[in-house]
Amino acid sequence: MTTLASKFVLASALVLLFASAAFAQVSSGKITYERKTNLYKKFKGDDVKEWLREEDKNKVDVFELYFNDSMSLFKPQESDLRERMSWATDKNIVFQDLLANMRLTVKDVWGEKIYVEDSLWRRKWKITDSKRNIAGYNCRKAVWQADDTTRIYAWYAEELITSTGPESFCGLPGTILGLATEDGGVIYFAKTVEVSKQNVMAMVPQKGKNKIYKTAEIKAKLEKDFSKNPWGRQMIKNMFGLW
Repeated sequence: MTTLASKFVLASALVLLFASAAFAQVSSGKITYERKTNLYKKFKGDDVKEWLREEDKNKVDVFELYFNDSMSLFKPQESDLRERMSWATDKNIVFQDLLANMRLTVKDVWGEKIYVEDSLWRRKWKITDSKRNIAGYNCRKAVWQADDTTRIYAWYAEELITSTGPESFCGLPGTILGLATEDGGVIYFAKTVEVSKQNVMAMVPQKGKNKIYKTAEIKAKLEKDFSKNPWGRQMIKNMFGLW
């Protein structure tokens, strides 16, 4: 083989090596998300602007997602800062076991921790050709038609191979880095992705002696206790509508 041919072969091999490294699959890490909630859209009604100021209508919450190849834990980021209007948005903890088809959600209902265990959500996604870059990763857009009036957009990165995402979302061929309702009322976007080994099981909230509910069971209980109150109906809708 001539010197020129050898150099060509070496250069080609290096190009392939770097290309494969650039698109290496990631199966473990930590993602930090920022969630923006438009409270005018959440608390719909003619009187919402009477008690909610314009400067307070967009509420920002920060969450972390820890994942490995078969599990994930989504939780609010811990902070010592005093939060304005902490009651206005939910901050769920969601553990998903993809192999066992199980999710455990810890919901805060007026100061009480409610543990809900059920199977993973099965959503019918439509994958599109639309793409965008989020937190340095190329993502593809998918759409879920939740009901006749509600559509959810998700952007997932195939490079992150775990089929998980914010809240209870899963079922796509990659990790969801962006999530939004069609009207822009709730938007999640990943701000950072840290590739690192994660022992997700060690982070799962301990059930202890807490009562463990099924989704239908706790929803029926809350409807019985609070559905006569307009705020109660709104709370139940927010808790079990999409996530």
